[in-house]
Amino acid sequence: MRLDRLVAQLELSRKERTVSVKGTLDAAWVQTCAISADELPVEISGEPIDVRFVPQLTGYAPDAEIELESDDLDEIEYSGTYVDLGEAVAQSLALSIDPYLTGPDAEAARAKAGLSTPEDNSPFAALKGLTGKD
Repeated sequence: MRLDRLVAQLELSRKERTVSVKGTLDAAWVQTCAISADELPVEISGEPIDVRFVPQLTGYAPDAEIELESDDLDEIEYSGTYVDLGEAVAQSLALSIDPYLTGPDAEAARAKAGLSTPEDNSPFAALKGLTGKD
């Protein structure tokens, strides 16, 4: 993958030791097709960023199970007096990338390599040949 452009417009607000970051992400990159390995240009614009930096938790056992609420899912822990905005942007970008991106020539490359399609591997593929006629 090659990152050609990355622009983040961010607005920060603070309440006690929690720092809220809201904004948008614009990016352009070149990614390879998961099947044919062709280079594919990808671009996103206006991708929302909404994360909170919260002080690092203390007093919990590393193997303890923690119940997360939906409001807790976009939090990044920090220690000390600084937050890493680059981390927030990098995580938001990572969530925008399709790890199995396929291009227009993917089906031809799949057939040439003798690979099956995802539909052929489904639990219902075995039922495909049944017609219900006796």
